[in-house]
This record gives sequence, C-alpha cells and structure tokens, in this order.
Amino acid sequence: MTDSPPSPQGTPPAGDPGPRGAGIPIGRPFGVPVFVSPSWFVVAVIVTVLFESQVHDVVARPGSFAVAFAYAVLLYGSVFVHELSHAVTARALGLPVRSVTLHILGGETSIGREADGPGGEFLIALAGPLVNLVLAGLGFAARAFVPLPPVGLLLLDALAFANLLVGVFNLLPGLPLDGGRLVRAAVWKATGRSRSGAVAAAQIGRGVAVLCLLAGAYLSTRSTDDGGIGWLTLLWSALVASFIWVGATQTLRAERIRERIPRLSARALARRAALLTADLPLAEAVRRAQAEHAGAIVVVDHDGRPRGLVSEKAVTATPEHRRPWVTIGDLSRGIEPGLTLPADLTGEDLVDALRNAPASEYLLLEPGGGVYGVLATADVDRAFSGA
Repeated sequence: MTDSPPSPQGTPPAGDPGPRGAGIPIGRPFGVPVFVSPSWFVVAVIVTVLFESQVHDVVARPGSFAVAFAYAVLLYGSVFVHELSHAVTARALGLPVRSVTLHILGGETSIGREADGPGGEFLIALAGPLVNLVLAGLGFAARAFVPLPPVGLLLLDALAFANLLVGVFNLLPGLPLDGGRLVRAAVWKATGRSRSGAVAAAQIGRGVAVLCLLAGAYLSTRSTDDGGIGWLTLLWSALVASFIWVGATQTLRAERIRERIPRLSARALARRAALLTADLPLAEAVRRAQAEHAGAIVVVDHDGRPRGLVSEKAVTATPEHRRPWVTIGDLSRGIEPGLTLPADLTGEDLVDALRNAPASEYLLLEPGGGVYGVLATADVDRAFSGA
C-alpha cells in the first residue's frame, strides 16, 4: 500500500490545465472532492480473499467473507484519512486542493501548487504518516485495554498493523512517498532551492524503488514451504516499485521543465506570419508564405485586421491536388478570447496564458496592436523537451 503525496505543478502548459480526480465521486469533506478509482474494487477483492483465510477460523462461511470485506473497507478508510490529512493541512496553509483519489496502490492528493517554503512542505508531508501512526497506536492501545469479541480483535489487530505499515512505509526517504517530501523539505531548507531538494529526493526514490523490488523478490522465494515463488508477493512488490520509480522519474522531468520556464519567450518562439485574406486558395497562400519565409498564416480582412488563424495541422492534412480549390478561410479558426497574446510574454506569465486557453496556435501582438507573429504549441512543447 503506497501513498502519492501532493506534488507541485511542473508539466508543460500545452494540453490539460491540471490534474483532476479520476473515478467515482463519493463526497466533498472539508470542500475537497473525493474519488474512488475503479481499480480500488480490484484491491478490495484481493484483500477480501486473502484476509478471509484468517477470518474463517473465527467466523463460519459465508460470514467470513463479509468480515474480510469490512476489513478492506476499513483499510482504505485509513488511506482516506491519510490523504485527507494532507488535504486539510494544505488548505490550512492556503494552498488549493483539487481532489483526493483512492486507487489500487493507495491514494493521491492533488494540490494546485507547492508550499511557499520548506516548512509548509514538511508539515503537509508529515500529516499523512503521522495520522497513520496515531491510528496504529490507538489500535494497539484498544487491543490492550478494551474487551472485544474474537472478530473485533481480529479486525483491530489487522487495522492497527496496516496503519503501522502504511505509516512507516510512507516515511521511506524517497519521492513520491511522504518521506521523500520530508527529504525535499530538508534539502530545500539547507540549500534555499526547492529544485535541489526535489532532485535529491527523486534520486533517492529511484533507489527505494529498486530496493522494494529486490525485497519483494526475496520475500516471494520464502512465501511458500517448498521454496517456490510467491507470485502475488512478487507482483505486488513490482507494482509498488514501478509506482515509486515512475513517480520519482516524473519529478525529475518536472524539475527539468520548471528550470526551462524562466527562459521561455513568446518572441523567441514565434513564427513569422503571412497576412492573407480568407478568399485566397490554399496553394497560393502556401506559396506566398514560403516566399515570405513565414511559418504561419493569419487571415486578415481587407483592412489588414486579423480575423483568423490557419491551422498547420489542417494545411498538412489537405492533399496537394485539393489545395487550389480550398480557401484558407475554410481552414482557419476565429480569433477567440485567449488566442491573442502579447508578444512580450515570458516565463510563468506565458505558461499561465497557454494553460488558461489551450490551443494549437496563438496570435502574438505588439504593444501597439500590430501582428508580431504566431506562437505554435508544438514549438513550446519542443522548448520544454529540449528538442
């Protein structure tokens, strides 16, 4: 069981404006949308089947399956409380929380932006495991002091141990686990750079992933009396290891992208635009654009005012023999709000503008209103990827 703690935005601006909960909505505690992924039901079945083997000695079938399923629900109730602790702490620090999602490997809290400093990062990351460890402690205390029937003791023991396991596991010092975020906060505090902390914690996270896989392989060979391979143990460790590796790798990629953001410039990425009227055949428009060394076509009225952007994708998709009979007006998109940007946009301001109005092309205007050129999303993506 793993947890994917909150992560800062660090993806290219083109495309989806941000992560959303994926799954079945189950409520909005504290104003936070909570979703259950369909993959949870797979885990619920697996947990029910595995735990039932312990329960049927105490409760006769089919009642043992009901008790085992109750444990699966309680187990994910602990994960839910863990994630909600992240969300509530983040909101208390003034950060926007988009959603909490429970899925096959635990849960994920989606937070709109990172904490303002290492202290906030530390508190958000610590909240989840701390709640799990407190629940485990309460469970063990109840076991010692509260008289319970055999079924109650079985559920309490299992739940306390599960919380202890989730809490301790999430404190492993590598992203995307909570322990990795604690490492990130510590390095951030020591160096004054959040990126240094994220890179260090992500690299450690990759090491943790490898160790999880090796530990699972070792335990799987000892999970049966005849020394055979315990395939379920091996499969689960592989899933956990891949989750951690992918999360750490995504963090490294996000930090590389973030490092490039301040160097982004709309002027530097712009394509020269050929200003042509809508009734011009595509073949002639392409010829004129090539003669002007332009990489984009802007449709203008007879007074020279921009009215539309010709889609590069639509031009490419039009066969050569059709181009004399198709006008550029047929392939253009009207200039809607958000598709016109100042040519002087740079860095985060440029990223925010593209994220707020996703499109394939944008018209760049000079401060005086003249057309500077066209900004293509494909060029921005190449700038992020380093191509």
